[in-house]
Amino acid sequence: MKQFTLLLFLITAISFANTKKGTATTLEDVTVYLSGAQIKRTASIKIPIGTTEFVFNKLSPNIQESSIQVSGLKNASILSINYGINYLSKQDTSQDVEVIQEQIAHLQDQIQAERHLISGYEEESYLITQNRALGNTSEVVSLEKLQKFASYYRTRITEIRTLTYQANKAITSFNAEISDLQKQLREFNVDEKVQTGEIKIKLNTDIATDLTLNIKYNVSNAGWFPIYDIKAEKINAPIQLAYKAHVYQNTGNDWDNIKLTLSTSDPSTNNVKPDINPKYLNFTTTYNNYKNNRATKRYHYKYNPLVKTVSGVVTSSSDGLPLPGVSVIEKGTNNGTQTDFDGRYSLQVNGGQELTFSYVGSKSENISIHSSIMNVALTEDVTALSEVAITSQGTRRRPNASFAQTLEGQVAGLNIARGNSSINLRGVSSLSGYKEALFVIDGEPINEGDFRGLDPDMIASMQVLKDTEATAIYGNRGRNGVVLIETKKENFTSNGDLIEEGITNTRFEIKKAYSIPNNGDVTVIEIENFTVPASYAYFAAPVLNENVFLTAKIDDWEQYNLLPAEANVYFEGSYSGKTNINPQSTTEELTISLGVDPNVVVKRTQPRDFKKNAFIGSNRIISKHYEIELKNNKSSAIDLVLYDRIPISQNKDIKIDNIETGTSEYDDKKGILKWKLNLPANDKDVHKFSYTVKYPKYKRVNL
Repeated sequence: MKQFTLLLFLITAISFANTKKGTATTLEDVTVYLSGAQIKRTASIKIPIGTTEFVFNKLSPNIQESSIQVSGLKNASILSINYGINYLSKQDTSQDVEVIQEQIAHLQDQIQAERHLISGYEEESYLITQNRALGNTSEVVSLEKLQKFASYYRTRITEIRTLTYQANKAITSFNAEISDLQKQLREFNVDEKVQTGEIKIKLNTDIATDLTLNIKYNVSNAGWFPIYDIKAEKINAPIQLAYKAHVYQNTGNDWDNIKLTLSTSDPSTNNVKPDINPKYLNFTTTYNNYKNNRATKRYHYKYNPLVKTVSGVVTSSSDGLPLPGVSVIEKGTNNGTQTDFDGRYSLQVNGGQELTFSYVGSKSENISIHSSIMNVALTEDVTALSEVAITSQGTRRRPNASFAQTLEGQVAGLNIARGNSSINLRGVSSLSGYKEALFVIDGEPINEGDFRGLDPDMIASMQVLKDTEATAIYGNRGRNGVVLIETKKENFTSNGDLIEEGITNTRFEIKKAYSIPNNGDVTVIEIENFTVPASYAYFAAPVLNENVFLTAKIDDWEQYNLLPAEANVYFEGSYSGKTNINPQSTTEELTISLGVDPNVVVKRTQPRDFKKNAFIGSNRIISKHYEIELKNNKSSAIDLVLYDRIPISQNKDIKIDNIETGTSEYDDKKGILKWKLNLPANDKDVHKFSYTVKYPKYKRVNL
């Protein structure tokens, strides 16, 4: 028995001797992708004959296990590689963070001391109060003794209350300091989770040897995004284009004095090509018509974690006009807003990565939060519009209450009243007699007909919002209540409407060594500085915007390896604002907007003396006549491109006639008018066009 115990001890000792815990590694270089990064570390080890396990610790807790690669093995072979989290090993924190954490701990100790004082004051006050009775039934208290006690009672109770007030005031002050310090910690992006990552590698060799292992792996919580500085000193001078990278990381380890490579690839991209199969048509339910039939969009926008406020304009892609009342929601949250009358919105984001833009009659868009300026054009959803039926009492949906009836009583707050062939929510605060709810499925508003046509087996969850809870997110559209439906995602063949695709991989190897702290803050690296030939022109489209914009066109822009990004614009030595560069275009020229020039004025009017309306038989004829006046208040001549449009009929009963296009270049297929003008200094010019619209007088046209 003793021999067996000794043998077991020896085996255990050998096993522990062949496990090298806490083996040090050195960070050599980092390749930062648009989302994520690849880390390269080296480790110098001595490997004896036999099997040895090495534990490389103090690594990032965000390692993607499948990405781990090991090289430099010589004659050794790998038996296994394992990655895990060590919850007992703490991440190293920076000195700044440690100082703040110590300050917070000291303040918390002071708060506790003040609370102890308050507790003592309360006990003393209680004792004094309980012993206020003087004398007894057989003893009369003298006036002198009564006065002395009353004076002591008054004085001490006042002191106790003053000291208690001061202690509470001190606690309030300490809590305020702690709150400020905690906000500063959040600025440092300090993660309360202190665990580290560990890679365990089991090696086997027949020859004892020294190895220098190269260990590569991918991590999340890192990335870079581009930003540009565009400087134009004067018209007809080349543009100075500074191409910069904003690099950030919060991987759990500082990157100290390392070689850095920036890559435009994205390892998170879905690289599986789609298979195209036959499409078969058959009769189907309303819900199936709701399903999205669009191809995956080729968005190249990457999430920018430093954007705190997003603003922009939402327009219709069909006519370019602003859309009021568009719902703009930070995806996955209740944080949202609506566009105003001019289609403008502004939203403070709280860490979400996408914004959802939705509007009744339009297809919703999910776009990564990539810039502080996000202008969006929504496409009309013909399928949704075809489900709406017009009656003399307003808009109603196609009735089919069978599905709705099955849900009544199954969802909290969903009390369905059946009447007037519509679904209403009881208990909604509304002053109007008509209380039809808003239905939203997977973030997209749908009509009541689609709601009734849902397959109950497709529903994962349902929620009802009422009153201020509904209007805070959906505005006036939610005043009659909102029914939120989430469907079972495993039934869909694609992940929603948006799958971001990668682009051609370009690598920027940075010569200078950089240190990127583990706090999520941005480190700005200048990639390149170009002198770019450009042609300048002014742009005006007063039908959409009554401002005149200065633009610069760049030829052969592909050579600069640009990515979609925000740009700071400087013109004539002054900061002009921000714009967006989108090189993902099929055009031969890249057009950059340099901002509004207030010295060039455009005005679009309809003359008052022009005859507008007439009736001929059963038809109405509306005449449209416009004058566009341009004024150049600059001291030099300018080139200007002016645009306007004449509507195109999509119905045989709507006739567009008597078209007068003046001196413009007219595209009769698109109805676009274009003038290429040279406007002398301090000069003005006027251009005219007109047309008539004839249609049945008992109908309405969206003129």
